[in-house]
Amino acid sequence: MDRIRVLVVDGHRIFAESLATALTAEQDVEATAVGTVAAALHVIERARAGGEPPYDVLLLDADLDGAAAAAPEEESLLAMAAERLPALRSVMLAAEDDAAQAAAALGAGASGWVAKDSSLARLLQVIRGVLRGETHVPPALLTGVLRELHRDRHHRSEHQRLVESLTPRELEVLRCMLAGLGRKAVAERLYLSPHTVRTHMQNVLGKLGVHSTLAAVALARRAGVPPADPAT
Repeated sequence: MDRIRVLVVDGHRIFAESLATALTAEQDVEATAVGTVAAALHVIERARAGGEPPYDVLLLDADLDGAAAAAPEEESLLAMAAERLPALRSVMLAAEDDAAQAAAALGAGASGWVAKDSSLARLLQVIRGVLRGETHVPPALLTGVLRELHRDRHHRSEHQRLVESLTPRELEVLRCMLAGLGRKAVAERLYLSPHTVRTHMQNVLGKLGVHSTLAAVALARRAGVPPADPAT
């Protein structure tokens, strides 16, 4: 029987390891725990390079990925997974419910939002559900999330106007961000210094009126901005 491969990424390492151990006790689940976004990227790349079966579900600390996305030199794991690993289903682990943050995560490619204090049975239900193509949001949060998503649709033209305020170079940088590239990768791709890329990223966030790479990526997607083409 093929086992569901789950990668747990949470800044509280003991929590991540405990959750991975509990999940792995299930006959059809195999879970790995890491405590940082960088470590998660390393584990994913190592598995791909070693020819191991791909991970099926990413359980990602919402606060951890948000903090990483806010730093121009870091990658948002959620954004990277959505762009480069389309078969990987991402579920955000949240310390508290936040409709706006949940809606942004769903807009950026997440398939679910679940509270960290949920029961193991509920978490397994979500894991198996997203693999069937379902989207999971707590019932108490659903109205707020739908309201945020409805508001986002009305704001699409405003998002497009904000994107149009970017210079051609800033738009290039934004498209690289959409492709999941970090600051160093963008610098190499566009033949710019990391410092210049950081300045462009900060300008992009300022002009779009957001405070993190994740939010910028979500806004750009809603505005219909395409990601940069894969490097050849």
